[in-house]
Amino acid sequence: MPEDPTHTTSPRIFDVVAVLFVAFLLISNIVATKITALDMGPVHLVFDGGAILFPLTYVLGDVLAEVYGFARARRVVVLGFAVSLLASLTFWLVQVAPVGPGYTNQAAYEAVLGFVPRIVAASVLGYLAGQLVNALVLVRIRRRWGPKHLWARLVGSTLVGEALDTLIFCTVAFIGVIPAGEFLNYVLTGYVYKVGVEVLLLPVTYRVIAGVRRVERLRHDEVLAA
Repeated sequence: MPEDPTHTTSPRIFDVVAVLFVAFLLISNIVATKITALDMGPVHLVFDGGAILFPLTYVLGDVLAEVYGFARARRVVVLGFAVSLLASLTFWLVQVAPVGPGYTNQAAYEAVLGFVPRIVAASVLGYLAGQLVNALVLVRIRRRWGPKHLWARLVGSTLVGEALDTLIFCTVAFIGVIPAGEFLNYVLTGYVYKVGVEVLLLPVTYRVIAGVRRVERLRHDEVLAA
């Protein structure tokens, strides 16, 4: 697939956006090991710790796809996938390494950072599928209907990407672990929350995209078109 033309030959802050994207992903994967719940009167919500920061990876994913094109966005998504696997391998190696004298937190380490194959698989598969689809949908909408209506691209890509990501992660990681009655709540809560956060952050995403375009010195008509 050809590169989206809406970026300069030598990006100025592409590396910054990419590093933040991967950092948010790694942090989210670690804190996702905790399942929490909130009781707000008649409403009972179940979600994991990754819900706090993970939606921001979709904001940055939108910036990558909208400003730098699908090819560069895909490169960062695949890089995040590789780093996630490296992190999981490192956690596992540390877990199985002999316990040193005076270290009494092995059980706590295994509980939080221990290698759990299905969690790792759920995380990387959901992330890879969701982020690639998110970027692809955003770019396809732009190519079909032009650069106007940025909100439609951002919301549309998020609805599809987050649905795929949430369904894959929740099913692979926690089906059979979370009681059946709570599982659907967990999936729906996670999906609605993540999409809701990105919708609420649309004004921020607009400003970030416009700011990145200015830094990258894109053509004036492209900035206005966003």
